[in-house]
Amino acid sequence: MASNVTTGFKNGNGGYDLAVIGAGSAGFSAAIQGAELGAQVALIGTGTIGGTCVNVGCVPSKTLIRAAESVHHARAASRFAGVSSEAHITDWAALIAQKDELVTDLRQAKYIDILPSYNNIAYMAGAARLTPTGVAINGTTIPVKKTIVATGAAAAIPNIPGVEDVPYLTSTTALELETLPGSLLVIGAGYIGVELAQMFARAGVAVTLVCRSRLLPHGEPEISAALAGILAGEGMTVRAGVEYVRIDQAGNGIALTVNADGRRQTIKADKLLVAIGRRPNTEGLDLDRLAVDVAPNGGILVDDRLRTTNPDIYAVGDVTGRDMFVYMAAYGGKLAAENALNGDSRRYDASAMPEVTFTDPQVATVGLTERAARERGHAVKTSVLALKHVPRALASRNTSGLIKLVADRKTDRLLGAHMLAAEAGDSIQTAAIAIKCAMTAHDLGNTIFPYLTMVEGLKLAAQTFEKDVSKLSCCAG
Repeated sequence: MASNVTTGFKNGNGGYDLAVIGAGSAGFSAAIQGAELGAQVALIGTGTIGGTCVNVGCVPSKTLIRAAESVHHARAASRFAGVSSEAHITDWAALIAQKDELVTDLRQAKYIDILPSYNNIAYMAGAARLTPTGVAINGTTIPVKKTIVATGAAAAIPNIPGVEDVPYLTSTTALELETLPGSLLVIGAGYIGVELAQMFARAGVAVTLVCRSRLLPHGEPEISAALAGILAGEGMTVRAGVEYVRIDQAGNGIALTVNADGRRQTIKADKLLVAIGRRPNTEGLDLDRLAVDVAPNGGILVDDRLRTTNPDIYAVGDVTGRDMFVYMAAYGGKLAAENALNGDSRRYDASAMPEVTFTDPQVATVGLTERAARERGHAVKTSVLALKHVPRALASRNTSGLIKLVADRKTDRLLGAHMLAAEAGDSIQTAAIAIKCAMTAHDLGNTIFPYLTMVEGLKLAAQTFEKDVSKLSCCAG
């Protein structure tokens, strides 16, 4: 998609009803919704079409994570009596090539090939800039009525002395390595850091994961502690609560100096992966000129209709610096297009937004944490259920993990659900629906669940508010 305009046409007045800057998930969602509402849409992309998820994020990382899981699960088969198995990665470069083929195929099928289906979307390739009369691209200003900014985010680099003077990997370049390093130092323990750290460790790399506070610091502390134990049990070195001093070249590798446990220490590795999060892509848009304010984290400020501080400009997806998940980008893009074209009637609501961290076991969460619920003034009650009480985990001979529920003590309304369990990402949607429908913990505990499923753990965790589930028989309701 390198030509200036590849498909679509303009309005009779020479302009567009809607311009969408950014051709990732949020941008495509907004453009398609605008087109389906009958608007003439200019979709403007720079770089590789398709954005983060399909190119350098969800798709490539999850296929490599699943490959590493297959190796680990083969080795872990001995937990069943009489079973032994072994697996190895014999050709990492072949795995990377297979990943690249999947990315190329999905980018073609889900982005490039669908554009011709919408005659009222004009795709333009180039860096865009906001102007008082429209959007400037490739030396031309196109008149537009409303604009949606969906330029995404890029890997953030930590402010550690020396980091710019040493070679480092990001979540993008780490997925391009054709040869595995002998050792890897991962800085950052958010969802990107823990996912990639475990993946490389299972692929045979000696991994050290370091962070300033704890793993998944915005989540429940019980899950952070349990996940740290699981990763350490697989042979990773986890160093939480360290203070970064500086990074230096050390021969062919790197050395990170930290303050930890009251003394200065040095951690060495062949490669460095920085995974402290992502920063919104706002450079070159001329936001100041258009009176578009940004938040302290660099994200574009929006209200609950996804309007910026300029009433003719909206922003969606990772560029807002919040809810950085591809499904929220798509949701926001569709909603912003409807609001821009139909009078701001739709409200953005992330109160029942599920989140999944693709470690193994997975971490899945929806709603409020215990701390967030208290900060919002709720009288809180919680239940924490170890997986040893979940029949599915017992049958699988893998009880590593837990389920934590947060509810309002006065009303019993379910406020949050947090899981560390095998395929927790599939189970969390039940809790998301329960929260969206304002169910109580008692309601959830009295709902019929299928036996020997992990999602049944939500029922048992809800019953834990009222009874000792260890005293129930199988399937006891």
